[in-house]
Amino acid sequence: MKRLFYALNDPTRRAILDLLRVRSITAGEIAAAFAATTPTISHHLRVLADADLVVAEKQGRYLHYHLQTTVLEEAIQWLLALRRAEAADGPPPS
Repeated sequence: MKRLFYALNDPTRRAILDLLRVRSITAGEIAAAFAATTPTISHHLRVLADADLVVAEKQGRYLHYHLQTTVLEEAIQWLLALRRAEAADGPPPS
């Protein structure tokens, strides 16, 4: 979960995830959407992949990146369970 929150903490990485919501795209297409160098975008993609938020698939000469939401769904379920537990127990004493 630490990698997930680390990956989501950066606005560029969140913007990359927004791009991938629409369709799978190559690293070059992602880099073209930002004022950043290709190595910088590659770093962001590596962080997202390490957090299991994106998957790279080779198609011909290019890697196409796809959004993977399984980890996000698990994190959301965990957060909702925390919320339900807090609502059932009441707020912690001050």
